[in-house]
Amino acid sequence: MEYFTLNNGVQMPLIGFGTWDIRGEEGKKAILSALEIGYRLIDTAQMYENEEIVGQAVRESRIPRNEIFLTTKLYRPSVGYQKAKAGIERSLDQLQTDYIDLLLIHEPYEKSLEMYEAFKESYRDGKIRAIGISNFDSARYEKFVRSCGIVPAVDQVESHVYYPQLDLKVTLERYGTKMQSWGSFTEGRKNIFADPLLTEIGEKHGKTSAQVALRYLIQNGIAVIPKSVHRERMERNRNIFDFALSEKDMEQISSLNENRSLFGWY
Repeated sequence: MEYFTLNNGVQMPLIGFGTWDIRGEEGKKAILSALEIGYRLIDTAQMYENEEIVGQAVRESRIPRNEIFLTTKLYRPSVGYQKAKAGIERSLDQLQTDYIDLLLIHEPYEKSLEMYEAFKESYRDGKIRAIGISNFDSARYEKFVRSCGIVPAVDQVESHVYYPQLDLKVTLERYGTKMQSWGSFTEGRKNIFADPLLTEIGEKHGKTSAQVALRYLIQNGIAVIPKSVHRERMERNRNIFDFALSEKDMEQISSLNENRSLFGWY
C-alpha cells in the first residue's frame, strides 16, 4: 500500500474502498471482503445511510482500529455550527468509533465555514485526525481557504480520465490540500471498462482498462476510492502499484479529457 502524507502529517492510503450505494447485510459483507483483501481506507458519508454497517464491518474484521482509515462526510442536515457538532457525534456513534480519520463537508454550503468551526473544534479535541471538504471547485476552494483557519487536508471531487480536473489539483497543491477522486469509473456515465484506448494500453501492461484508469489518476497524484461489490474486481482495483504508465501512455490518456463534469457538479 502507498500513502499520501496530509498537510498535518497524517498518512492516508492512496487507494480506498468507496461505499456509495452499499447497504444492508450484503453491503457489510462487501466491506468485510474489501478489508480482507487489504483495503485500509473505507469511505462513507451520512448521505449514504450506511455508516452503521461500515462500523460493524470494521469491528467484525478484528483488524486493529488504528490500521483502518475511516472517512465520512456531513451534508445538509448538519449545515451550521451546532448541527455540525451534533452530526459529528452521530457519525462517531454510527461508526462505533472514538475518532474519525478524515471528516469532510460533503458539498459547498452557504454555512460551510460555520460547519468547519465545529470540525476544527473536534479536530483539536482528538475526535477527528484530519478535516477537509468535498466538491469544492477552484473558486469556492480559494474563497473557503482564505477564511477557514485550518487548510483542508483533502478536497474529494469528481475526477476520472474524461474529467481529471488537473487544474484544480494544481490550485489545491498551492495551499497544501490533497485531491481525492470520487467517480473514478464515472459510475456508468461512460463505459470506461470498454474504452478502446484504455483497453489497448492495458493489454500492453497486462492490466484491465479499469486498472489503467486508476493508475492514470494515481500517477497524477490523485488518490482514488473505487467501489465494487465483486471480490475479483476489488482485488484488481487494488492491484495497481506493480506497473507504471509511460509518458506516451499518460499523454494518450490525457486526450480523453472532455473538460466537463459528467455529473453537473461544477
